[in-house]
Amino acid sequence: MRADQPAMPALEGTIARWAAARPDVQALVVVGSYARTDSPADPWSDLDLVLFADDPTPYLESTGWLDAIAPPRITFTEPTALGIGRERRVLFEGGLDVDFTLVPATWLDALDPEHGDQALRAAVAPVVARGYRILIDRDGRLSRVLTGLKGASPPSPPLPSPEEMDELIQDFWYHAVWTARKLRRGELWVALRCCDGYMKTLLLRMLEWDAHARDPHVDTWHEGRFLERWADPRTLSHLRSAFSRYDESAVWLALMNTMDLFRGVAGDTCARLGYTYPTEVDRYASRLVEQLARPQGRQSIG
Repeated sequence: MRADQPAMPALEGTIARWAAARPDVQALVVVGSYARTDSPADPWSDLDLVLFADDPTPYLESTGWLDAIAPPRITFTEPTALGIGRERRVLFEGGLDVDFTLVPATWLDALDPEHGDQALRAAVAPVVARGYRILIDRDGRLSRVLTGLKGASPPSPPLPSPEEMDELIQDFWYHAVWTARKLRRGELWVALRCCDGYMKTLLLRMLEWDAHARDPHVDTWHEGRFLERWADPRTLSHLRSAFSRYDESAVWLALMNTMDLFRGVAGDTCARLGYTYPTEVDRYASRLVEQLARPQGRQSIG
């Protein structure tokens, strides 16, 4: 369902007026698609807000405050995508999706370029670099700290060292065998989760490295965002057969196709970076998977 996009600016204005009337709210800023020019908001976008409050706890632990904005239809909390702090996610009437990241106002000092927490600044900088719009800034601190951060370029994951490359490849092939064992035992749910979950996470990292080995300036965003724009077209074609459904034969096929795709991308990336692809690791794991895939009755394999 599309959100009612024309209604989102009106909702944003309502939220800004609500926040301005609360003395405990020191700053409010829009980030994400409603604040950037590259890949701006569309009818499926949510509104990402960061609210700096003297004490964010009541906003995280209760929901009554939302009624002063508009009656929420669905709301819950979860960790932020950055892994620091928590956010309250809300669906309002019409499917309007608002994400409130609720942080203590002390972050305004922690983000100070000279005396602040450099680790926090480094975590926040990639978000700020993509664009922001300040709605409330009671004492000007937010503007100062964001101005100091906005010159950063969108994040580009560093290319791996030979050791990091080898670690990821070994991890992938271990879990290929692990998934095959779960399938042979009959643990379809667990095998499917690993094939289409964890192994795809490793594949995504390799796809990011491959893209940056091809073009150091490419923007691979995060968590697979806009992968259809930056990944190699041949990879996108192979991805069509790399995902499964809740069916044993389908998981076996997806596992084999995922292995083939990873092998090709990892081999090419290693070659571009001048690294040696661990062919023997690949062969050993592939042989085990092929043995496990042969019809032989379920076994008790650890």
